[in-house]
Amino acid sequence: MALGQSYSRRKVLRWGGAAASVMVAGAVLPNFGLSSALAADLGEGDVAILNYAYALEQLEAAFYTKVTDKPFQSITQQEASTFAEILGHEVLHREFLKKALGEHAISDIEVDFSKVNFDNRASVLDTADAFENLGVAAYNGAGPLIKNVDYLAAAGTMVSVEARHCAMIAALVHGPSAASAGAGHTSGGLDAAMPPKGVLAEAKPFIKTPLTSASFY
Repeated sequence: MALGQSYSRRKVLRWGGAAASVMVAGAVLPNFGLSSALAADLGEGDVAILNYAYALEQLEAAFYTKVTDKPFQSITQQEASTFAEILGHEVLHREFLKKALGEHAISDIEVDFSKVNFDNRASVLDTADAFENLGVAAYNGAGPLIKNVDYLAAAGTMVSVEARHCAMIAALVHGPSAASAGAGHTSGGLDAAMPPKGVLAEAKPFIKTPLTSASFY
């Protein structure tokens, strides 16, 4: 698939009516050591995992918004198009989950990108590469925990889009060849899988809002 290929809203959201409750899972989620008064309660059961995914999509959407609002110097057209396309997908993911959660959705999380130099190409691409591979690992890790099998197909369509993002960013970092674009992120032909606790530990430097859920303990 060529970089910059557009995905229609219809294709990205082709998850069916049952997909309004994507991602059912459970795991221990850290509160990052911050005051519980500032915490976002993810809820319980299906709602908790929907909110877990929603928080991660908020993080990615916020990152690409900053990248596209103030591009680094000498950004290429291909890079700008790639970031804009990925931003569009992440916003769709975020809004899809928010709508699915309805009144159970957590508030907007507070992010911290102080460790990212948005004026530096390498810093932006390294962060994007880390976020996209973490996103794939997050969905893969939650998959085996899903209780309602009807949601597996919906989760699969979302993680497939995230995997495309990985390839798009890897191509910018390593070059367009298939070998280099997939290098370093698979083992034996399988992508990584990580439980929610591990994913949020990796995301900790970028999320200031503590995320808690008593049902996961």
